[in-house]
Amino acid sequence: MTAHECLNLRVIRQRIADYPAQRLVVGDNRHAAVAMVLRQMDPHVELLLIERARRNGDPWSGQMAFPGGMVASSDCDARAAAERETCEEIGLTLAAHDYLGRIDDLQGRHRGHPSGIIVSAYVYMATSGFAPQLNYEVRDVLWVPLTVFSEHMRVVEVRHPAAPKECFPGIRVSDNSNQIVWGLTHRFLETFFHLLDVDFVGAGS
Repeated sequence: MTAHECLNLRVIRQRIADYPAQRLVVGDNRHAAVAMVLRQMDPHVELLLIERARRNGDPWSGQMAFPGGMVASSDCDARAAAERETCEEIGLTLAAHDYLGRIDDLQGRHRGHPSGIIVSAYVYMATSGFAPQLNYEVRDVLWVPLTVFSEHMRVVEVRHPAAPKECFPGIRVSDNSNQIVWGLTHRFLETFFHLLDVDFVGAGS
């Protein structure tokens, strides 16, 4: 099956439904959750990313990410947290759309070391359009064709101010030089494309 054939809704739905996602034990770690939201925009399937607002004290300030955040005591589970945070951040009510499943939990990292956060990722398909309503945490919303993540010319290296001597693999997702996917979001995308059996330009970086 070609990459083009794999990047369609029917295959994506089936692969995620059948995927045995790894669930990490939270234990003494903090727990966060994000939503990977897809939509059909012919001829492509597109992925929703947010550009986080630039804020002092936010360790993810200005980064490209999935909507989401920390699991609160009021959330019945991590999926509920992903849905609540997505609604708060961009005004998208995921309960009104299709839930496809989840992919592997990831351990958050800081400069290559565990950061004490476990992050769960849940995948949805938007079944209708929505007008983004951004809160103070979000600067922009971007829909990116999945084919972008197989384009080698988009690969870049990222140097974070907190670790200026280290290089991190990234993928430029628009003409805006600030809109680069790297870090945790990059790692989630690597898992997602692996389960689809599609080339991901950042794989193994």
